[in-house]
Amino acid sequence: MGEVEQRTTAGSRLGVQENAGISTLEHGQKMPTTPTGKLISIKVQMLDDAQEAFEVPQRAPGKVLLDAVCTHLNLVEGDYFGLEYLDHKKIMVWLDLLKPIVKQIRRPKHVILKFVVKFFPPDHAQLQEELTRYLFALQVKQDLAQGRLTCNDTSAALLISHIVQSEIGDFDETIDREHLAKNKYIPQQEALEDKIMEFHRNHIGQTPAESDFQLLEIARRLEMYGIRLHPAKDREGTKINLAVAHTGILVFQGHTKINAFNWAKVRKLSFKRKRFLIKLRPDANSSFQDTLEFLMASRDFCKAFWKICVEHHAFFRLFEEPKPKPKPVLFTRGSSFRFSGRTQKQVLDYVKEGGHKKVQFERKHSKIHSIRSLTAKPSEQHSEVPKQSCSFTYGDGADSPAVQSCRQGKELKVSVEDGGHHTSPSLKKSPEKEGRRLDGAVMEAMEEEEEVAKDRSQHSRSQTQQPSTAGSLTGSPHLSELSINSQGGPAMTNATLSPNLSPDNRQASPLVSPLMNDQTGVRTDDEEEVRRKRFPTDKAYFIAKEVSTTERTYLKDLEVITSWFQSTVSKEDCMPEALKNLIFSNFEPLHKFHTNFLKEIEQRLALWEGRSNAHLKGDYQRIGDVMLKNIQNMKQLTVHLRKHTEVLVELENGIKNSRKLETLCRDFELQKVCYLPLNTFLLRPLHRLMHYKQIMERLCKHYPPNHVDFRDSRAALAEISEAVAQLHSSMLKMENFQKLHELKKDLIGIDNLVIPGREFIRLGSLSKLSGKGLQQRMFFLFNDVLLYTSRGLTASNQFKVHGQLPLYGMMIEESEDEWGVPHCFTLRGQHQSIVVAASRTEMDKWTEDIQMAIDLAENCNGPTPEFLGGSPPDTKSPEESTVDQESEDDLNASRTSLERQAPHRGNTTVHVCWHRNTSVSMVDFSIAVENQLSGNLLRKFKNSNGWQKLWVVFTNFCMFFYKSHQDNHPLASLPLLGYSLTIPSESENIHKDYVFKLHFKSHVYYFRAESEYTFERWMEVIRSATSPASRIHVLSHEESHTY
Repeated sequence: MGEVEQRTTAGSRLGVQENAGISTLEHGQKMPTTPTGKLISIKVQMLDDAQEAFEVPQRAPGKVLLDAVCTHLNLVEGDYFGLEYLDHKKIMVWLDLLKPIVKQIRRPKHVILKFVVKFFPPDHAQLQEELTRYLFALQVKQDLAQGRLTCNDTSAALLISHIVQSEIGDFDETIDREHLAKNKYIPQQEALEDKIMEFHRNHIGQTPAESDFQLLEIARRLEMYGIRLHPAKDREGTKINLAVAHTGILVFQGHTKINAFNWAKVRKLSFKRKRFLIKLRPDANSSFQDTLEFLMASRDFCKAFWKICVEHHAFFRLFEEPKPKPKPVLFTRGSSFRFSGRTQKQVLDYVKEGGHKKVQFERKHSKIHSIRSLTAKPSEQHSEVPKQSCSFTYGDGADSPAVQSCRQGKELKVSVEDGGHHTSPSLKKSPEKEGRRLDGAVMEAMEEEEEVAKDRSQHSRSQTQQPSTAGSLTGSPHLSELSINSQGGPAMTNATLSPNLSPDNRQASPLVSPLMNDQTGVRTDDEEEVRRKRFPTDKAYFIAKEVSTTERTYLKDLEVITSWFQSTVSKEDCMPEALKNLIFSNFEPLHKFHTNFLKEIEQRLALWEGRSNAHLKGDYQRIGDVMLKNIQNMKQLTVHLRKHTEVLVELENGIKNSRKLETLCRDFELQKVCYLPLNTFLLRPLHRLMHYKQIMERLCKHYPPNHVDFRDSRAALAEISEAVAQLHSSMLKMENFQKLHELKKDLIGIDNLVIPGREFIRLGSLSKLSGKGLQQRMFFLFNDVLLYTSRGLTASNQFKVHGQLPLYGMMIEESEDEWGVPHCFTLRGQHQSIVVAASRTEMDKWTEDIQMAIDLAENCNGPTPEFLGGSPPDTKSPEESTVDQESEDDLNASRTSLERQAPHRGNTTVHVCWHRNTSVSMVDFSIAVENQLSGNLLRKFKNSNGWQKLWVVFTNFCMFFYKSHQDNHPLASLPLLGYSLTIPSESENIHKDYVFKLHFKSHVYYFRAESEYTFERWMEVIRSATSPASRIHVLSHEESHTY
């Protein structure tokens, strides 16, 4: 073969050393010989629209061309990208890296391949190279322009504002208008230009690298980020779209995701002619069929999508590239296609070794020079994520960078297309620039396994965009998750990234396809030994940190009212002005005060940890002085706190008198941001006072009397105790009032549940004996009446009242021997009797509470007539059995992959008790109010290897999981009623400190705290939910808990 002419590349023209490439060969293996022979020229369109011509050997496989492109760009993380083209059947397909190019492309000279992003990782913080993030940003820009990345106007304007910032720098109105007039980033851009410039004004001083990072931070939260839709039909003939992502296979209707099949749930993927088949793992709790079938336009479309699924599964889930099967001697069956290249796990391992060399590059269109950092020493694990406006939380973890390599072929020559006036990202020398890394583990939008913990996104898929919360950069709800760190302190290391991105707690396993039935290991991270930070070990520090973490959650709860609810109300003319003023004029001062309070707490923690002014930290290792100052200042807010009773009552009256206001509040409760009942948020300020009191009690108990912080702490405790004592009686009344209104929403057949003097005592599931045997019923005990209900088949899954038993004159009799039913007792009223059964524990709770309620009713002036107007009579006949049958059908109803549930209240405490067959008392609710906690935990599933770092909020008997404390709404929730709390045994091989275990039937979760104090606190608060209080504990806990 003759000598190949060497043409200059973008890098060589600027005098940069060419990338020698990185070998993926095992030790002892030899590099395969590059095919020789005639060279062919192939055009490739880059992400910046430049066209480059590459000459490769005629018989070269596709990987040679992809490596040539990566070498030309000096791109290290090349495995996230691919080459796509239109084949002769006009189907967009990916270039197979193992097959010869000429066997895939009939006329290579007349085909233009596109170099684009192929694999979208769940978090762009895994991308170590600035060039890689720049190319991802170009992909987002391209998807916006082509209409692939659909989003609301606010998000679109925000994305474009970051693109403009990276291209022309800081805001200048004249330059902005000229630039937007010349460049169209999205269809109908003219209507958004003012909003784009408004956002751009906020990015002053932001470098192009930071703009790329912020662009990807916003884009990755959009539902259509990285999604390529493939038209199909389901078995019923409904038109849908299929897509594949790092989590698994997604089902869309239009541009709305309606279902997802995580890799852990998929047993096998296959196709047969035009039919695409998904075989699921057996699951007793799932209503899906064993095999799902989708019909695509043709066999070629079907095979192309199947190939993409195989590649995504291998890249994101396997340890290493799957090995080729040996060729059969006689017959072949199925496709020989397999994934070729490094998996993301291999990419992560390579970056940790630090063996690659970083080079610099120049951006296209940008007036500001960007710099790619020089390589850090192999021992340094800092990634090159630019400075960003994300707050940082602190916890254990390991780095999770991502990087990938590409090889350079000796016989490849690259030329710039003569007709192309664009150039690809080129290289230019610049000073070194170090970045900071983003804290927090990557976590996908999880689906909760428990039936009673469905995410509210099922009810409000298209959530109304709300204004920004405190600390956000703009008016977009996306940016409320990017609030500025008030300390500006250095970022801490990440939690370990678990590449097993599915939160499913079942046995994870590789996808078994016709090509992948070997026992290749499922991809999970090898957990690195946690690097403990040099934080203070004093218990007082962790008590102070608890103030900070719970204050963050409290501030978010206030924003539900001051920002989200206020915005919703302002758009609808259905709330009287007087009621608006009453609510928001009393909450906005609280929000303002606690925003400043949180800043003071975090500043003190920063000094305590030595993150700033380290020479002064000896004077700042205390928190009592900050608490005393703010608790004293809180007295000025007492007038607003006293108004909360009036706020709650007036809002309920307004809902009662206005159907439009009732609808507005109901719809708002279905939004993801309103993760608790709306009226619960109205009582949060009163609850917070109790939390301060408990925290100061623990602090005073910890300090010796001669401690420098003891006097301030004791004074703060005295101040807050006085405030709690003044408001405590009204708070108890309001809690009962709130609970009655909340139960009213769950019940059908009640006209006047909320009346003066009525108090809620207990609710729960019991078995009622009837002619058809024992049937599950929900019982509601008040201080004057006992209701029993069944769950009816209604749009809102409410409970239908079957009967009521006045407590006046009622008697309780144990009747296990009479009926032959274990743990049963008879309730004999003046007009009727019923027999109910439960476990021994539940029976003791119910008999104790019912007897106490009977005694209270006897001391009253006799029965009140018509307790519940409109309730149906007790008819033990066909109606009751019909409702039961409907209830069972409702629980076991099967749904197709495309059906979506109607809005319902399926995750309330009532429904949790129904599903878990347990009960909760008002005392339990009161104790739950006191036992609230927030903070970072590492979570591990039963069959997973890695730990995920999550922000966890415990309240209302439930754990709510967030990616970080900045998120506006939880990604998933786990109701804990019925769960058991234990410490892992030696046989479970959790060899870590501060780990506790939660399990219910087959569901097992492990959680890991950062210190002994936080471990004990989580155990304490969770135990309050998993082990409800007994009456003896109740009366000793607080006298005011009597009814």
